[in-house]
Amino acid sequence: MTSLALDFIDSQRAQFTALSDQIWNLAELRYEEFASTDLHVRMLEAAGFRVTRGVADIPTAFVAEAGSGGPVIGILGEYDALSGLSQEAGAFTCRPSSEIANGNGHGCGHHLLGTAAHLAAAAVKTHLERTGQPGTVRFYGCPAEEGGSGKTFMARAGVFDDLDAALSWHPHVYTGIFPAGSLANIQAYFRFTGTASHAAASPHLGRSALDAVELMNVGVNYLREHMLPEARVHYAVTHTGGLSPNVVQANAEVLYLVRAPRNDQAADLFERVKNVARGAALMTDCQVEIVFDKACSNLLENAVLNQVMYGHLQALGSAGFDAEDAALADAYQRQTLSAQDIETSSRSLNQAWRDPKALFDGIDPYEPGKGRPICGSTDVGDVSWVTPTAQCHTSCYAFGTPPHSWQWVAQGKTALAHKGMMLAAKTMAATAIDLLGSPDTLARAKAELLERRGGRPYVCPIPDDVELPFRR
Repeated sequence: MTSLALDFIDSQRAQFTALSDQIWNLAELRYEEFASTDLHVRMLEAAGFRVTRGVADIPTAFVAEAGSGGPVIGILGEYDALSGLSQEAGAFTCRPSSEIANGNGHGCGHHLLGTAAHLAAAAVKTHLERTGQPGTVRFYGCPAEEGGSGKTFMARAGVFDDLDAALSWHPHVYTGIFPAGSLANIQAYFRFTGTASHAAASPHLGRSALDAVELMNVGVNYLREHMLPEARVHYAVTHTGGLSPNVVQANAEVLYLVRAPRNDQAADLFERVKNVARGAALMTDCQVEIVFDKACSNLLENAVLNQVMYGHLQALGSAGFDAEDAALADAYQRQTLSAQDIETSSRSLNQAWRDPKALFDGIDPYEPGKGRPICGSTDVGDVSWVTPTAQCHTSCYAFGTPPHSWQWVAQGKTALAHKGMMLAAKTMAATAIDLLGSPDTLARAKAELLERRGGRPYVCPIPDDVELPFRR
C-alpha cells in the first residue's frame, strides 16, 4: 500500500534536499518566516494542493490540503530558526556563516522538519490520487515553535479541530519514537514602574524598578525549594532601566518562563510567581504590570499511534548511512563534542546504547508508557490535546550533538541531515497511509486520547484576550 508513496519520496530527493538547504540559508525567526513560507507554498500550489494562507490570523501560518472526505490526517511542519546561532555550514569550529547575514541559525533543525513533513504530505497526496482511496491529507505550516507557541495560537483558533490524527517528527541524534511527554509552560513579562531620582542627591525620592526586578528574582529563587521537582523556572532581565548608575531606575522588566508536567501545575506555579512579583512591587513601592506572552500544553502520549509509527520505522530500517557519513559523524564527535555531551544524549534513549560509533544507525526501542518525558516544551503538546498525535525522531547529527548549538547548525546541510530527513518523510507518509485505511486504529487512538485527558476538555492555555506577539 505504501510503495507508491515511498517511490515518490525517493524520486523527489534532490528537489526537497535543495528546499531544506534554502530554508537553512534563510534562517528566519518566529513569526518572521515569510520567505520560508513562500518557498513551501509555491511548491505546494505547483503540486496541486489547495493552500490557505494566514490561518489563525498568522501571516506565516498556512494549511495545504489534498484529497476529499475522511479520514483527515494532518502532518505538522515547522521552519523557524534561532537568534544568535549563525554558523558556517560544515565547519568544525564555531564561526558565523558567510551565507547568513541576519545572525540566526537553524539550531533545532526546523529546516529539515518542515521539509520532511511537506514531502510526506506530497507523497500521501500522490498515493490518494493514484489509488482513488478516500481521505484527506493536510500539511500544516506552523510558525514560531521557538518561543512563540505558534501551534497553541492555531489550536486556540480551532484549526486542528476536525483532524482524525496528527503526525510530525523532529531531527535528533537518534532514531525512535518521540518521548512520552513534555512540560507545559507559561511565559510572561513583568514590567515594574517606579520613580526616577538622583541616586546620590535625592535617593529618598526614588522608587527603584530595578530593585523590584532583583527582589523578584531573589524571591523566585527561594520559591524553587517549594515547587515540584520536575518544574522549572527560567528568567531573563530584558530591561534594566538605563545605563546610568547615578539614576534610580524608574522602569525595568524581566521575562519569566514557568514549566511543569501538566497545564494545571504550570498555572498554579505561575500564580505563585505572580505573587512574588506583587510582593517585590510592594517592597519597593513600585507598580507591576504582568503581560502574558505565550504558553503551551504538555504533550499527551498516544500509544496506539506511536506503535503504528514505530512499526513503520522498523520496516523502513536505517536512513542508509554509509562509511563517509560515519566518518563525518566521528569527526564531529571527536573534534567538537565532549564526553558530557555524549552522555547527555545517551540519557535521552529508552535503552542504553553501547555501540561506540558516533552515528546512531539503529532504532531506539519503544514500549508504551515507559518512555522518558523531555524536560523541555513543545507546542505540539496543544495539538496532542485536540487530536491523537504521534511523532518520531530520526538521526540527523553526530551522536552527542546538543540541540540549540553551533554544532547542530553546522551539520544541518550534511548528508547525515538529508538522509535522516528522508527517513522521517517516509515514516510519516507510511504512517498516514496506514491510518487512512484503518478506521479501527483511529477509533482506538481517539479513545486513548479521551482516557489520557481524564475527562478534561482541551482548554487553550493562552487566554482569548492575549494578542499574537507580533500584534502587541
